[in-house]
Amino acid sequence: MEQYVECGSSSGASTPKKTSTPKKRRNLSPRSNDSTPKKRRNLSPRSDDPSPKKRRNLINSFSDRPRHDSEITTALNYGSEEESDEEEEGIAELAVPRIARMFMDEDDAEVNERSANATLERSPQSPRPADCASTPASPTPVSPTAMEPSNKFQFEWRKFSTPQIEPHLRREPFSQISGPTVSFTRPYEAFIAIWDREIMEMIVRETNIYAQQLATTMLENGTIGPSSRITRWHDTNVNELYTYFAIVLAMGVVIKSRLNEYWNTSNDIFSTPGFSTKMSLDRFYLLSACLHFNNNKDCNSALLTRPQAKLFKIKPIIDHLNRKFSELYSLSQNVALDESLTMWKGWLEINQFIPNKAATVGIKTFELCESQTGYLWRFEVYAGHDTSAFQEDDPVSGKVPALVLRLLNGLEHKGHTIWMDNYYNSPSLARELKIRGFDCAGTLRTNRQFVPPELASITKNDMIVGQLLGCTSGDVDIVVWRDKNLVAFISTYHALLATKCGDTVKPTVAQDYNLNMGGVDRKDQQLAMYPLERKRHKVWYKKFFRRLLNASVLNSYILLKNQSWEHRKFRKALITDLFTAHRAPAPNPKSIATSVHSPAQYSSINPKKTDRLRRQCVVCKKRTATYCKTCQLAMCTYTCYEPYHTAH
Repeated sequence: MEQYVECGSSSGASTPKKTSTPKKRRNLSPRSNDSTPKKRRNLSPRSDDPSPKKRRNLINSFSDRPRHDSEITTALNYGSEEESDEEEEGIAELAVPRIARMFMDEDDAEVNERSANATLERSPQSPRPADCASTPASPTPVSPTAMEPSNKFQFEWRKFSTPQIEPHLRREPFSQISGPTVSFTRPYEAFIAIWDREIMEMIVRETNIYAQQLATTMLENGTIGPSSRITRWHDTNVNELYTYFAIVLAMGVVIKSRLNEYWNTSNDIFSTPGFSTKMSLDRFYLLSACLHFNNNKDCNSALLTRPQAKLFKIKPIIDHLNRKFSELYSLSQNVALDESLTMWKGWLEINQFIPNKAATVGIKTFELCESQTGYLWRFEVYAGHDTSAFQEDDPVSGKVPALVLRLLNGLEHKGHTIWMDNYYNSPSLARELKIRGFDCAGTLRTNRQFVPPELASITKNDMIVGQLLGCTSGDVDIVVWRDKNLVAFISTYHALLATKCGDTVKPTVAQDYNLNMGGVDRKDQQLAMYPLERKRHKVWYKKFFRRLLNASVLNSYILLKNQSWEHRKFRKALITDLFTAHRAPAPNPKSIATSVHSPAQYSSINPKKTDRLRRQCVVCKKRTATYCKTCQLAMCTYTCYEPYHTAH
């Protein structure tokens, strides 16, 4: 038995405020005319519809007495058009173009009449399905509309057609070849494709500049001492930076609680002598302190928005990785869009609190990942939303729809299905994505704009467990399911089909959502085994950089696409290859002898006297008798010698 409940107007206006309803609404009776907005009151009902009072009595009477055939027929056909055999034959002969299938309307002459009698549909009582098997009805093609609506956000909600169209006939065709765009044979090749020499040279340049700025600042403030590490700084290079990356990656495989324990060379069980052979502990500390990605002097706050200024220090790395991740991989049909969180417990203006994430508090990123593998294709760091482009007459110009469209830029008209939770989904966004060649599905908040008022006002007391209610506007479907709680879904192709798994009957969209929504969580689970970012940092963007480095290694693992490689084996091979390919060259004894800086005294003016030749110091400008043998410059030994060589 099917039940249909009269739905509100299909004008597509925003959902009005909920009216007070009785606590118990077991039978979904039509709402009174007083709760209908004024502009909908003049819609004339169909001539063959019974009065509201008779309809309520008819539905309520089903539980009190045996049903007559005429009453059952009246209830089943209420709110729907009676289709003749001639109409069905005419519809079956028409092919549905993709652009017309967006709206799935009937003939133009029926649009106005049907929109005035839109209905919510309960899931039909089909034969008992097999366990974990979908129960779609046979497809019935729908005639295309003559033209698109003048307003693409004008939703005409109505009941689902009977029999329902199978999802694969409504889904956007996907013909892309998914996977890596370049073939790789070794882990090192996949990693170098992301962290190429161009980005490494940029990091080397900015790191050397920042080291000089840091030493100058410490000299001016008087905080530099004779034993400060910065006094032993010398410019880094690309090979040393690759070695530094390899050591950081090795710390994710070999877990220790303190950083200096990695350089333990004592003859005991805690010894890890391999780290000290690649780089000294002091040099590792220096590189970690001076690691930099953007010149501070280039930060002009007057030319940057507030979110851009917050991410200025890490922006080059974000832009580079987004470009490389999207260039090197073609996504499969199912794509998940969700949030990820990098733990940061210190004070930070962009910190976010997400209780259902493992980190709970930290730096939030919006990520687009492949559902099956967890490949990170594009991401955006949350630093505050930009609302400058918001337009009241354009529902998709809001901060959340605009974010979704930015992340999906470049994937239009390829047939991808975007799986999102109720933070992102809305009818207006679903239609915009459908126009751009996407399908989308996921949970929905029923207080979103354009959701029918009847669905927005339903509570779990109005439905029994396992019951389904829903309606469609042709290209966008909304389904409400009563499980332990009330769950609403939105989809562009699932309709009201049900699936039985064990003793539970659930909508097909719910089962598909559970299978395809976990792309971002799958990525986070794989990264949690190798926590590079667990080391404490005083600077948030350096810890976040380690998170991005960790994600790039996982993407490299997916790019290799070799079933014989396990994730741990892949990382160990990558670390070994980095050390081998970027081993520091053996020192040349001659170059060491000529490059050692040592102080000396000028020769005596007169051999019989102690007076020596004096020259002006390059630092303090005082006359001195000492100089540097290598630099051939005069400088005071105790006050100017060490600061000069530190800065130069």
